[in-house]
Amino acid sequence: MRFSETLHDGWLFTKEAVDGVPAYAPGPEWEAVEVPHTWNAFDGQDGGSDYYRGACWYVRQLTLKPHAPETRVYLEFQGAANVAEVYVNGCKVTEHVGGYSTFRADITTALMPGENVLAVKVSNEERSDVYPQMADFTFYGGLYRPVEVLYVNPTHFDLDYHAGPGVTVSSTIKDGAAVLDARAWVTDAAEGDVVNFQIFDDDGNEVASAAQPADVDGGKVRTEIVIPDAHLWQGVEDPYLYEVVATIIRHNEVLDEVSFLHGVREFRFDPQEGFFLNGKLTPLRGVSRHQDRLGKGNALSLEDHVEDAYLIKELGANTIRLAHYQQSRDFYDLCDQLGFVIWAEIPFISKMNDDPAAHQDCLSQMTELVIQNFNHASILMWGISNEILIGGDSPQLVQNLKELNDLAHSLDQTRVTTMAQVSNTPKDSEHNQITDILSYNHYFGWYGGHLEDNEAWLDDFHAMHPDRSFGLSEYGCEGIISYHTDDPQCGDYSEEYQALYHEHMARIIDERPWLWGTHVWNMFDFGCDARKEGGVEGRNNKGLVTIDRKIKKDSFFIYQAYWSAEPMVHICSKRYARRAADTIDVKVYSNQPEVALSVDGKPFATLAASAQDDPHIFVFKDVPLAEGYTHVTARAGIAEDSATWQKVAEPYEPYKFVDPEGGNIVMNWFDDVSADDGLAVDAPYDESCYSVHDTVSVILDNPEASATVTNAASSIANMRIKASMLGVLGNKSLVEMFDQLRSMSGKAEDLDQKLAYLNKQLQQIKK
Repeated sequence: MRFSETLHDGWLFTKEAVDGVPAYAPGPEWEAVEVPHTWNAFDGQDGGSDYYRGACWYVRQLTLKPHAPETRVYLEFQGAANVAEVYVNGCKVTEHVGGYSTFRADITTALMPGENVLAVKVSNEERSDVYPQMADFTFYGGLYRPVEVLYVNPTHFDLDYHAGPGVTVSSTIKDGAAVLDARAWVTDAAEGDVVNFQIFDDDGNEVASAAQPADVDGGKVRTEIVIPDAHLWQGVEDPYLYEVVATIIRHNEVLDEVSFLHGVREFRFDPQEGFFLNGKLTPLRGVSRHQDRLGKGNALSLEDHVEDAYLIKELGANTIRLAHYQQSRDFYDLCDQLGFVIWAEIPFISKMNDDPAAHQDCLSQMTELVIQNFNHASILMWGISNEILIGGDSPQLVQNLKELNDLAHSLDQTRVTTMAQVSNTPKDSEHNQITDILSYNHYFGWYGGHLEDNEAWLDDFHAMHPDRSFGLSEYGCEGIISYHTDDPQCGDYSEEYQALYHEHMARIIDERPWLWGTHVWNMFDFGCDARKEGGVEGRNNKGLVTIDRKIKKDSFFIYQAYWSAEPMVHICSKRYARRAADTIDVKVYSNQPEVALSVDGKPFATLAASAQDDPHIFVFKDVPLAEGYTHVTARAGIAEDSATWQKVAEPYEPYKFVDPEGGNIVMNWFDDVSADDGLAVDAPYDESCYSVHDTVSVILDNPEASATVTNAASSIANMRIKASMLGVLGNKSLVEMFDQLRSMSGKAEDLDQKLAYLNKQLQQIKK
């Protein structure tokens, strides 16, 4: 019978170079750590685009638990970023490429009696054959998910096929009954061995079962199980789960057992009506989630995952896009249990690498994602890429995407495929016909354009493609809770503008139920060491909640007002505590039919939702501020919230973000470029001055060169690009960077001419 142990403590860690495979020998070059662990917990979030990317070693002693003599012993790594080599007693037992999925190794023959030594080399170095290649988040390195030792009978459910569970169950619904397709793969089955499936309801009662011989068809077992009058998994409304217990039985002994939860559901996507779960129209409205935290990086505990899941539940969301990689099995389990509909994807993001080995890594990561997570009821769609056209288009890219799409379908015929398109992908692009459904990432009202461009684009695409189900895979804007204003404007990073942005988006999304799914970017602020947005280094601040999970921004509550069934009321701009005014407007969010506001204990006004432009937003005009402090309370049914503001003589200057880049980005920088200039990008150049052959990081170190390049980039991409946004491209030359922006230009054919003109300007700036 299988059992396991988690290798949490006892690890030694070093970044120092090691000759050969290290022994377990504590010394000054070794640090005692616990796993999960990342070496980028701090430098991956402090800005500068200089976090450590290299190879590191973990080593520990390995003493096995008592076990039967014939037992097979496996190591299981649930996440090692991004490439790992595993050694037991100096012998290499496995290696793995890809930082987000589980892998295993049978170490039985490498073990010795008594003490053993486990050594793991892990690297997050940049490699041409490993995705992600380029992305707007930190690529944390380390053994950042649990490591376990598995003890199994020689006859066991398969552990070697892409680290899958060895047992799968899917179901269909027929006349109220659930018809389960149960499959198992048995290693080393003997004649007469039996695989037994039992299905239990959530009270622990057995409601169905089936058995099949394990030794036929090479250990491949398949049977059908019927649950009469099945209780359906209805998402967050009713996430009912059955327990599946699969056992291998030899005579009167259970040799191995695997158990998991199963939700019975069916779904469909209608381009004109929207998403249906078990026949019920269920617009999917939710968030995206990265897996890191302040001071922890991606080395999260189960408690961290639980807190994240329940914060999203509190928001009222019913779907999560788990971006941009396979996430922890603990989190997928939580999503099953809480009823979130999940978009799971691989890190094929921003740019395709032409190295054929990179495509094989894509195929491998897709295979592992599907095989390892097949049994999760919450997962309904497999994502094959994100904003992949940032790096340009090519016939090979199209072919690779089609191959990924076909692979996902060949591995799983019960779910759909999808992809997230970069905003400027043409509406008639062939990329929009590759997957079953699709979504777009749009930031109108933040990086470029106006808020109203969002609904205009959505309606236009919907009219152009009436037969395609599509949604919003990303939308959002930065919100930093130390910045406040009475006049919020795009680009000011204020909490007020972020709230205004999401008020608009929540409303237009609510008006369009045919959008199959929408996902706020992002639920939580997350680490991106290359960024410096709004004076905050190493962070993407688009979260509805801060990276430490301590503060819910005002924008969190507008979605709660739209999506949550729990009575709520929230007063906005509480952190805008010092007010240089005699009166202010007080904005309140609520999902109740009316809100009453009192000021310093006295009733001020009551507003009805039906009388508001948006029934979730209540604005109390001209609320008087007393000398000193004014206390206000908002009540809506059983919900209540309060705030305190201080009246001051002068505005508090730190509330305003002062942009060191000046905000003077020129969008038409190339208007005066002429083909008659006779410039050539490959002409001889003065290396003592800046040029397009320098890397982005070198350019960004000089304010004048940085301003020149951001003007050029903004003009080519037709959107406001700040220097801080280019940090993720730090090791790319300007030539490479602008080639990646080529697909975002409406006049890509004159890019070389523009590069030559840019080079001329940079050559006038001394290093």
